[in-house]
Amino acid sequence: MISVYKKIPRSLCWATLFGLMLLQCVTDKALAEQAAGGGAVTAAAETNDSDASIQELLATIQQLEARVEELEANHEKSVSTSAAEGSSASQAGSASAVPAGTAQQDPKSNHNGNNGFLAFFRSTELFGFVDGYYGYNFNQPTGDALLRNFDTKHNQFSLNLAEIGLEKKPTPEQRLGFRLDLDFGPATEMVHSLEPGGLGVYRNFQQGYLSYLAPVGKGLQIDVGKFVTQHGAEVIETKDNWNYSRSLLFALAIPYYHMGARIGYSPNDRASMGMFFSNGWNNVVDNNERKTFGFQIVLKPNAKWSIIHNYMLGPEQAKDNDDWRHLWDTTVTYSVSPKLSLMGNYDYGMDRSSGSRVHWQGFAGYARYQVNKVWALSPRFEWFDDPDGFTTGVRQGVKELTITSEQKINGGLLTRFEYRRDFSDQGFFQKSGDRLVKAQSTLTFGILYAFSSKGE
Repeated sequence: MISVYKKIPRSLCWATLFGLMLLQCVTDKALAEQAAGGGAVTAAAETNDSDASIQELLATIQQLEARVEELEANHEKSVSTSAAEGSSASQAGSASAVPAGTAQQDPKSNHNGNNGFLAFFRSTELFGFVDGYYGYNFNQPTGDALLRNFDTKHNQFSLNLAEIGLEKKPTPEQRLGFRLDLDFGPATEMVHSLEPGGLGVYRNFQQGYLSYLAPVGKGLQIDVGKFVTQHGAEVIETKDNWNYSRSLLFALAIPYYHMGARIGYSPNDRASMGMFFSNGWNNVVDNNERKTFGFQIVLKPNAKWSIIHNYMLGPEQAKDNDDWRHLWDTTVTYSVSPKLSLMGNYDYGMDRSSGSRVHWQGFAGYARYQVNKVWALSPRFEWFDDPDGFTTGVRQGVKELTITSEQKINGGLLTRFEYRRDFSDQGFFQKSGDRLVKAQSTLTFGILYAFSSKGE
């Protein structure tokens, strides 16, 4: 009954009283008109009877009002008791569903946990690319093209590199970050071909390191693990270079990667500096007992200029702690206009071999002209000197000229068509079997597709 009970308004009681009184008055008037000739005693008696009826109705209404108040009080008490019993039963049911000693899960806490999970992926970039090519060498060698990195095959379609990676950059709000690049294909085999620890699993980990942004000034970043070298104007990923093929400097003058720790700091937007110490030059597993050290400074005087200088030193030969290798590397980039950019890269290195000092050096000059939104042209010319034959195996001076046409197809899909000619002052390049000549020319058609969860 309590569940269907509805509160009776007091105004309804008074409205009922008013209606009864009105009805009584109408009735009295009608009786008076019918007994128009009656005596005074009769009228007085009827009037007394009417007053008595009214008094009786008032008493009844007062009783009804009192009853309504009593029912209201009982209803409120019953509702309060039921709510308390329902809450106790709910708590008892929850307690019986959760094992003893186990804290109940707060829905709000679960919601925040989901937000944390989603926030992790919002701040983490998933990226990757696939790179393949067709190459034709006019010398028609029986083996791979010499002095070339990655695009070495003749007259065949080849996979260069496939990569997928994750990166979470550290920020003042989330100071811990990481990066992981997984590589597959002939390019990564070449990159790790001289790894002292053997190819094994290392060939598939181009990079893998943890980062921490220390609260020093504007932020001092520390990376620990395996990372690509800071030297040179070009990188392993074709998509991030101006040309399809790699330069002589990239192939011969500098390392690919290091295993160790590095520190970077930017006091302002125009300058940054860094240093690293590692197992050595292309060494995940160290080949001697000493470490290699590197230093970097980056200057950006304005929006047009960028100057990067690197210096590295350390013993790099197996089981040799005394003969130290030195490498100076400088790259300068100048933006002439929104369509035209120029870049120059100079490297100088020296070491010891069989007790004698050896050295190598080279310069590469680049240009990139963005003809329109989908088409760009990039010429490159370089000179490399290896007077001791330490890097090429032959005492020689080498030059190369490259012209690359890039076409953006759609989104992250692009193609590059490239002509390149390498020439030496010695008979070095293979032609039609065992014959050695001083030059080789190649045509290469490359196709690349890159993607990023950041939409870049």
